[in-house]
Amino acid sequence: MSASAVYLLDVKGKVLVCRNYRGDIDMSVIDKFMPLVLEIEDDGNVSPIIQHGDVTFVYIKYSNLYLVASTKKNANIALVFSFLHKLVQIFLEYFKEMEEESIRDNFVLIYELLDEVMDFGFPQTTDSKILQEYITQDSHKLEIAPRPPMAVTNAVSWRSDKIKYRKNEVFLDVIESVNLLVSANGNVLRSEIVGAVKMRVYLSGMPELRLGLNDKVLFESTGKGGKSKSVELEDVKFHQCVRLPRFENDRTISFIPPDGEFELMSYRLTTHVKPLIWVESVIERHVHSRVEYMIKAKSQFKRRSTANNVEIVIPVPKDADSPKFKTTVGNCKYAPDLNAVIWTIKSFPGGKEYLMRAHFGLPSVQAEETEGKPPIHVKFEIPYFTVSGIQVRYLKIIEKSGYQALPWVRYITQNGDYQLRTQ
Repeated sequence: MSASAVYLLDVKGKVLVCRNYRGDIDMSVIDKFMPLVLEIEDDGNVSPIIQHGDVTFVYIKYSNLYLVASTKKNANIALVFSFLHKLVQIFLEYFKEMEEESIRDNFVLIYELLDEVMDFGFPQTTDSKILQEYITQDSHKLEIAPRPPMAVTNAVSWRSDKIKYRKNEVFLDVIESVNLLVSANGNVLRSEIVGAVKMRVYLSGMPELRLGLNDKVLFESTGKGGKSKSVELEDVKFHQCVRLPRFENDRTISFIPPDGEFELMSYRLTTHVKPLIWVESVIERHVHSRVEYMIKAKSQFKRRSTANNVEIVIPVPKDADSPKFKTTVGNCKYAPDLNAVIWTIKSFPGGKEYLMRAHFGLPSVQAEETEGKPPIHVKFEIPYFTVSGIQVRYLKIIEKSGYQALPWVRYITQNGDYQLRTQ
């Protein structure tokens, strides 16, 4: 990354706190930053990267503060931005808010944090849970400087070694969001599944976890799959705790988890998805008098599953009034702020079909055709179900003390950007 220095500035560009990490630039160069920002804004160009001579300023704005990193090197800019955003996150966890006043009130603590999160321009420990173990807001009470936790000095920087729980449990959620775009004539134009494996870990000591999925690459390489359904995961991203060489060698997801809540992995599948909730609309427009809607919603998943809290958002003309609704299930309400009807169905079992009729008056004499026809949006959540068919085959918990731990696995499919165009 190679950041030479980091500055916190107020809204006028005055330095509140700064830290020189490499000693290779003149710290007063920051005086040029604010005039350059104003000059760029006056020209109508906004850029988060500003060049001045041989120094590059990379900055983000949060609330009424500027966080600026300066560098002379050919730095990894994406990493610099990531570091600055992480710094904001750390300060928020410490001070609850990040304003000029909280910076001035806590500048001693901020210098301590800046010393820990970066060394010679390279990010170090940026996990606020670990930082809070040895950089405390009550540091004036400490007579003996505390020894940094092992997490700072060992290879597992995301976990402390003295965690204890009376009941050892792991909760694992596989959450899939379906992005879908259907044309007015019923063709699926775009479909993808975006998945995430989220965990809540309440385990003592330093446990090692091994997670097995019905991964197509694993099944093909080992021949273990048999007739089991396998899933070809794309675009897989892991939390830093996962041992990547192990995954690349034998597709085993092996890791020492952070404590508490975190996202273990995310993935994407661009396979053709059959719409889980299909919506057909028949719209009869009687120019300058009324508009009538007949909406048919059909659940196209297995009968043993149920979609909860289904919301079908049907756009209506801006000048519509006097709404009347009739539905076989759920309830309807007119949302004039959204120019839409919201049809809510609390429980929608698989293989069912429901109807809704809506009638609106159109008092104004405007040409509706110029408005365009926004799509219908659908929101839903289906528990105990994944549209990709991904399955957790096993979750092993290994800890040297040999305690018993309970793993809990849950599957949820929900809507992402789910749109059906109208006629």
